Amino acid sequence: MNSSASRRSNVNILMDSYPEEKLAQSLAGRPGFFKLFYDTEDCGCNGVLAIEILEQPLDTDIKVTVEKFTFLVDRQQESLFDNVLKLEADRAYPSFKVSSDSALYSTNVRIRDARDSAAK
Repeated sequence: MNSSASRRSNVNILMDSYPEEKLAQSLAGRPGFFKLFYDTEDCGCNGVLAIEILEQPLDTDIKVTVEKFTFLVDRQQESLFDNVLKLEADRAYPSFKVSSDSALYSTNVRIRDARDSAAK
């Protein structure tokens, strides 16, 4: 692992058992890293908050504190997040809500699996 990904972020992500279950389902029994990031590609805006599943951290990724999974953020986007984030899973729709005590980041955060993109 590169030196950036071995660095710990000041961001902590809190969640209960339901989002943990949904994240585990997304991994489908395979290894992977969850990356919380603002996807700015082809959106013409400041970005859409997304969770991407990666095989390996990128050089600019740093680890986020989460109990059951390895989450990453890009070091250039780390400052966009509060120190404590809450991740909630929508029971009626395949999306997540990311919030903090002072902000609502998004109510429609989707997971995109970027592992073995050619195998899909």
